[in-house]
Amino acid sequence: MSRAKLVMLVIIILTIGMEVRGQVRGGDLPGPLPLFPPDHWWNIEITSAPVDPNSAGYISFIGASRGLHPDFGGESGDPLAPIYGMPYIVVGGNQSLVPVVFDYANESDSGAPGRPPGYPIPDQAKTEQRWIEGGLAGNDPRADGDRHMLIVDRDNRILYELYALRWNGRWEAGSGAVFPLDSNTRRPDGWTSADAAGLEILPGLIRYDEVNGNAPIRHAFRFTVRRTNGYVYPASHRAGSTPGALPMGARLRLKASKDIASFPEGLRRIFQAMKTYGLIVADNGSDMYISGTYDTRWDNDILNPAFAALTAADFEVVQLGWQPTARGRRRTIRH
Repeated sequence: MSRAKLVMLVIIILTIGMEVRGQVRGGDLPGPLPLFPPDHWWNIEITSAPVDPNSAGYISFIGASRGLHPDFGGESGDPLAPIYGMPYIVVGGNQSLVPVVFDYANESDSGAPGRPPGYPIPDQAKTEQRWIEGGLAGNDPRADGDRHMLIVDRDNRILYELYALRWNGRWEAGSGAVFPLDSNTRRPDGWTSADAAGLEILPGLIRYDEVNGNAPIRHAFRFTVRRTNGYVYPASHRAGSTPGALPMGARLRLKASKDIASFPEGLRRIFQAMKTYGLIVADNGSDMYISGTYDTRWDNDILNPAFAALTAADFEVVQLGWQPTARGRRRTIRH
């Protein structure tokens, strides 16, 4: 082999290696954390927000004795859904962008603003497990469920999120949304995202690194209820009209009076965030299921009973559509 060909081969191998190393499931997220600006809806403190006049009625609809459940974990042991929780992927700015065909194309983003169309989906997700929520590969005909894929381009600071993703000789999805990490841009009213409420998913997940870190968790958490009724700010999309149910975008806050001192430190960090930042209704599902990341380090023998020790009665509903304004006043938006 000539020297020129040898040099070219080394360059190709190094380039491939850099791209593969740049695709990390559950990798380090780009700072500063939490994701998105401090005044973003996932990151604002709600300790002083008023209680909604119908708070008791909404809690009663859920069921006051309904316990919380951590909708995340590690390996499930189920061949049809190998993992608990949502994986996320961190890629570099050189990750190839590939086209996606959407079922709801009129409410989906073809790509990021100022970037070529496409999503930075790793090729491995076509045939390998654990890149997509649920765990099955993109080409697995048994794949079912929401099948979210969450991707962060750490170099360009962009979050790409997909719903119902599958590989059929091309990438297809129910819907897709793209969010610049330095922006508070909200979806247009009436638009979905990769989530029913039209919200971002990743910034609302409980992550292992923050639970077991040294700093307080500084964002709200995503959760589901079995029925919803319309939507309020910060949500942009409805997925139900059941009288008495909470709307998408509604916030619950763990009551300040709830004693959490007896829980281990990591769990106290989670529950304190529920007091300071709250929970946001993001989708229809099981009542009081709190979303988090797939991580084999989670111990559900600890998480499950701790979450179940809190019930819906320990929460209050923040005034629907509440948001802080630049002058410190509050206003509401409801649809």
